[in-house]
Amino acid sequence: MVLTLRRSARRSLALQIDHRGPRVSVPYGLAQSEVERFVRSHTRWLLDKLDERSERPLPEPMSLRDGAEFPLLGEGVRLRIGPASPRQVRWRLGTDGREELWLPASAVLDRTLVKALRARALAWFGGRVEEFCFRLNQEVPAVRLTSANTRWGSCSRSSGIRLHWRLIHLPPALSDYVVAHEVAHLEEMNHSPRFWAVVESLYPDWRAARQALRKAAETLPLIGGEPDPTPQED
Repeated sequence: MVLTLRRSARRSLALQIDHRGPRVSVPYGLAQSEVERFVRSHTRWLLDKLDERSERPLPEPMSLRDGAEFPLLGEGVRLRIGPASPRQVRWRLGTDGREELWLPASAVLDRTLVKALRARALAWFGGRVEEFCFRLNQEVPAVRLTSANTRWGSCSRSSGIRLHWRLIHLPPALSDYVVAHEVAHLEEMNHSPRFWAVVESLYPDWRAARQALRKAAETLPLIGGEPDPTPQED
């Protein structure tokens, strides 16, 4: 087993596993002995996760070809690759009434597709956060996207709410649970019974959604070199 070491400006240590294999992310300047101690303390978790992954097929990257399909808010959308001009990305309805995303053939397709999906995600989830905040009579915080493959979302009183952009693939009934979860943190910055009571007031069927979300994560498309989309709750 090869464990990749990644150093960054982060404050904490994290073990992650995706289609590229296991890796440990650590802060700049952390002693190698501390990294090794952290990995040894999580050996059982790491081996269990590797065993789980060996029992299910690895996701195949999405084929970026004209006519390929991908999920958007739980509905199938057709990818269309157009001529080099015009250069802009276009969302439109096809002749059969289904939504299509047109990308110029001259574009770097995986990057352009992700950029288009992130733009849709930010607009959609901004509206959903506003809706749930209205129900709690909470001020609407800043809403940003994340691509971290460890959590679906996070909430901070200083920086606002972050939601994983890949949630845009899922039906609103599932992604709404994540939004409700993070908005509930505006009232309870913990996972106490009070917090879950707030979640239930926003999303009564949260238990079923929580289970369905874990299964749905394994079905999300893998675009280009993006990490295997299997985040967890915050």
